Amino acid sequence: MDTFNLFKVSASAMAAQRERMNVIASNIANAHSTMSEEGGPYKRRDVIFSTVPLEDNPSELDAVQVEAVVKDERPPRMIYDPQHPDADKDGFVAMPDINVLEEMVNMMTAFRAYEAAVATFNSSKAMFMKTLELGRQ
Repeated sequence: MDTFNLFKVSASAMAAQRERMNVIASNIANAHSTMSEEGGPYKRRDVIFSTVPLEDNPSELDAVQVEAVVKDERPPRMIYDPQHPDADKDGFVAMPDINVLEEMVNMMTAFRAYEAAVATFNSSKAMFMKTLELGRQ
């Protein structure tokens, strides 16, 4: 096994979780956006991960990648607010179906996964540095 494959796996995990945190931040920022480029309220997005074999040695380790960012197809929440500029003729406004508390939990989970990848990277680095020190003696 190539010694740098451990670093590649950790780096891929960090990149994937960073992308997930960006998508979650976008969900939180648009929790009250009633108009989007597609028309209608913002649609919550989620990240789909997949594994990919490393180019160097496809039989031993897999890296993680963002396969897709998908839109949630749940219908919008209808809120009665006749003063809102986007209200329909009955006074209802279509709001994104985003639970900010749920998004915050998802953000904490992504952050913990990112931290785990950093810890793995640092442990691997420390192990290789010790190996180099042993080789010098």
